[in-house]
Amino acid sequence: MRFLINILIGLFFVFTISCCKNQSLQSEDFTAEFAFTAGIEGPAVNGNGELFAVNFAKEGTIGKVNNTGEGEIFISLPDGSIGNGIRFDLDGNMFIADYLGHKVYRIKKDTKTPEVWAQDSTMNQPNDLAIGRGGVIYLSDPNWAESTGKLWMVTPEREILLLEEGMGTTNGIEVSPDNKTLYVNESVQRMVWKYDIQEDGMLSNKREFIKFTDFGLDGMRCDMQGNLYLTRYDKGTIAIVSPEGKVLKEVILKGKKPSNIAFGGENGLNCYVTMADRGCLETFVALSPGSYYSKIHH
Repeated sequence: MRFLINILIGLFFVFTISCCKNQSLQSEDFTAEFAFTAGIEGPAVNGNGELFAVNFAKEGTIGKVNNTGEGEIFISLPDGSIGNGIRFDLDGNMFIADYLGHKVYRIKKDTKTPEVWAQDSTMNQPNDLAIGRGGVIYLSDPNWAESTGKLWMVTPEREILLLEEGMGTTNGIEVSPDNKTLYVNESVQRMVWKYDIQEDGMLSNKREFIKFTDFGLDGMRCDMQGNLYLTRYDKGTIAIVSPEGKVLKEVILKGKKPSNIAFGGENGLNCYVTMADRGCLETFVALSPGSYYSKIHH
């Protein structure tokens, strides 16, 4: 009888664990709907745990959101500029991709003055940023009208290098936790590529990581385990993809047009997703803390 009871208890725990693994993740609202414009993008969390995103209340602003989801205008960008992606470096400086002005701004830590960090007239629409070893910036640069794109690198010395052109519609971009791999997706082509990052920041060995047969792709971020959290624009989900390119889970969002994602919260486990169709941020709990957030959070 004791043997049978032990077997039943074991089966119960196996069933429970299996159910937990297969349980669907579901988001909830973090900010009020339409507190941001439809251009909401570029969520980023600094070393103090403060959350930022572009286009709060009106185009051309950077919004700051507190831990209860209430927002305010942090700064307004110069006339003729509208931000897209935001990233913080290890020193706490904010970098903003300005898709309208073909430039990248830097706002030094503890200041509110944007300065032009990089600018090139041959850029299409600087979209999203990722920061690698030594402060190297990787920049996606789509041409939406022609469904093409470029990939740029900005060195810490502010040298602008064109890494690749003639790509698909380059959009989401991310560096792996070990700084050895760069992921770049193409929205219209529904493709994610991966590159090896060399010691000097240059790229090599481009190969396919994962390709989808439906819906678009937008911003993406890695957790500490190397899983890639990929926004599925128009599908209304976040695909969590393992380093081997396998979809582990798909998070169901309330809206249909997630534009980007960032990690934050006390332990870096909260994911904040910008929703273009709802003008707000949704949130859910990640499988593992955010990779880059864990590097900058002190």
